[in-house]
Amino acid sequence: MKVTLPVWDLPHRLFHWLLVISVTAAYITAKIGGALIDWHGRIGIFILGLLVFRIIWGFIGSTHSRFVTFFPTFSRLAAYLKGRWQGIGHNPLGALSVIALLTVLAVQVGTGLFANDDIAFEGPLFNLVDKSSSDKLTGWHNTAFNFLLALVALHLAAIVYYRWIKKTNLVVPMLTGKKNIPVALAEVVAGRHDQGFGILRFILSLIISSTVVWGVSGGISQLYPMQSQQQVAQAPSSF
Repeated sequence: MKVTLPVWDLPHRLFHWLLVISVTAAYITAKIGGALIDWHGRIGIFILGLLVFRIIWGFIGSTHSRFVTFFPTFSRLAAYLKGRWQGIGHNPLGALSVIALLTVLAVQVGTGLFANDDIAFEGPLFNLVDKSSSDKLTGWHNTAFNFLLALVALHLAAIVYYRWIKKTNLVVPMLTGKKNIPVALAEVVAGRHDQGFGILRFILSLIISSTVVWGVSGGISQLYPMQSQQQVAQAPSSF
């Protein structure tokens, strides 16, 4: 017999699907290039905001969104491989995939902030490094994207495997937030299950992530324009 339990809170699900859409859009705009390269940069900054939100939510979100709940420790991995792991959130192997995806995306976005294409595009933080450093970070940005594609392919393969081999649908719970699980397992996890995400925590996470996006997008330089003018005035004359 099975029961239905809420597992993924709304902010977690919104993050997941917005990230899927954003990464897809970033890939398309990068491949097409041209006038869309500016949109590629804007989407990258949006992904940065999503990542900052997810990191914060990994500490203050509901039970199954918190890193401490699913972080793939050695003991959890060993228990899973021996068939002894019990849980309703990310299993230890799935957690490895999540951590890897977030890490590669962070590298991808972080290097993109300083990247350039030698034509018309410069990342929002390009002026904070010299050209050679920007070129190096651009190379890392391109390399990280190959790792990202590999991880996405692995993620999709896992979804197909669970759907057709293990008869477990991973997509529907990420849409509805609910999972059908055995009664015995529900009784085991009942004491440590908290689905409520808290509106104040959600607002706090949004404020912090939005502030980071605003700052990276040029908000700080707009707030303190005199500093940039003073730097120009103090620059040595070329005459």
